[in-house]
Amino acid sequence: MMTRRGRNGAGRVAAARTTRGVVAGSLAAAWLSACAVGPNFVPPEAPPVTRYTKEPLANPSAADTVRTRQGGSADQSFVSGADIPGQWWTLFHSKALNRLVEQAFANNPNLEAAQAGLRVAQQNVLAQKGTLYPTLTATPQAQEALAPGLQLQSPLNNQARYLYSLFTPQAVVSYNPDVFGADRRQIESLEATAENQRFQLEAAYLSLTANVVAAAIQEAALRAQIDATKKVIQAQTEVLGLYNKQLSLGQIAGADVVQQQAALALSQQLLPPLEKQLAIQRDLLTALAGRLPSDEVSETFALASLRLPTKLPVSLPSRLVQQRPDVKAAEALVQQASANVGVAVANRLPQFNIGVTGGSSAVRLANVTNPGAAFFTIIGQTTAPIFDAGTLFRRQRASEESLNQAQAQYKAIVITAFQNVADALRALQADARAVAAAQAAEKATGQSLELIRKQYTAGAVNSSQVLIAQQGYLSALVTSASARATQYADTAALFVALGGGWWNRNDVAPAPPETDPLKFL
Repeated sequence: MMTRRGRNGAGRVAAARTTRGVVAGSLAAAWLSACAVGPNFVPPEAPPVTRYTKEPLANPSAADTVRTRQGGSADQSFVSGADIPGQWWTLFHSKALNRLVEQAFANNPNLEAAQAGLRVAQQNVLAQKGTLYPTLTATPQAQEALAPGLQLQSPLNNQARYLYSLFTPQAVVSYNPDVFGADRRQIESLEATAENQRFQLEAAYLSLTANVVAAAIQEAALRAQIDATKKVIQAQTEVLGLYNKQLSLGQIAGADVVQQQAALALSQQLLPPLEKQLAIQRDLLTALAGRLPSDEVSETFALASLRLPTKLPVSLPSRLVQQRPDVKAAEALVQQASANVGVAVANRLPQFNIGVTGGSSAVRLANVTNPGAAFFTIIGQTTAPIFDAGTLFRRQRASEESLNQAQAQYKAIVITAFQNVADALRALQADARAVAAAQAAEKATGQSLELIRKQYTAGAVNSSQVLIAQQGYLSALVTSASARATQYADTAALFVALGGGWWNRNDVAPAPPETDPLKFL
């Protein structure tokens, strides 16, 4: 420990020399602090692969002779190396969907929470950076005191004469040189936390848009299934009316009418569950838009109003780890764990502190500016752990194991990211064939039902064949709607799996301005 005090000219000269020594020592400490203990973080490299699937990527292709009713062919094509648009949902060319996404961005509370979380992390970084600089604290004092020896005076004397005031304005400068980089590593850890929160926010944006698009597609699929069921019910009702006329004329037996009534009842039974699912889906869309169920969104969705994107950008595998928000968030956690190792190592090394106290002390307030009343104290202090029963060492080992854990979790997230892309690519390849086959089945069963109904009217077939044709047509309609909705949903899943193009987005609201009237470093 080093201490210097002085009140006269010689003391001030000595103080100046000491101050220069302290400054020189501080500069040396700052030079030493340029090298922080602990591992230096190096971003992980992308996996050394050139494609997402085992075999070369093939475009989703349906049979050449089969075409869908909406948007022509079910075929899509992959554009390798193309960039993902920031507003990828606009590729579905639905104004209602675009409006709903905008409402979700403006009102969804989960997004607001993620934005606030990022601001918290950023403020913590700025607060921690202040530890790299000296602190200046003003501690003025004023006191009323009794003169020494008053207790020996006669009680008849005027005791007020022995009371005096002491005024001591002073300031304290304290500085902890970051010799071994503990503060720098702590700042690095907090910066990594802020980076993690930034990509958590990007993941929240991506999750929100993905949920809105998926919910809209699901609503469109439910409406298509409801429409298909209503068409079949209408056709079955018409057939039942025909049967009743034929029964009254004695042309058919009562069993035929009963069978048709049963078929109609079964089809009608399918409607309430579908309508229930549609109502729940509307509540989900309303909640995603940040509204209460009583304030339902006005936008509605049908498959016919959504256009299937036919040119699908597929990023290079080497770019995926830079595009996925979850991968980047996991990378930030690895850096945070790496910096925490440095903090733990630095805590086992000596800590330094330089304190300077300066001011004046006088019994009269007017005399506090007198040079003779000035005083100062300069203290240099070092503390080093000698024995702590291995506590700091074990904390360092725990930090190192946390780094190993973060690295393993990062690898797992990277594998999952590549799996997501591969799953989406394979799903789209199968979807094209499924949509084409479902459209062909819908067309064939519709034509078959119409033909059998004419044959039944002519007496060439019985009612059982009509029932079978009706059920086949209903199944084909529902399957066709489901296949088209799945192709839309898997297309959206591909954009999400590739990162959602957040790096190209320009629809993010800027951070609110600082309002603190006393902004320091």
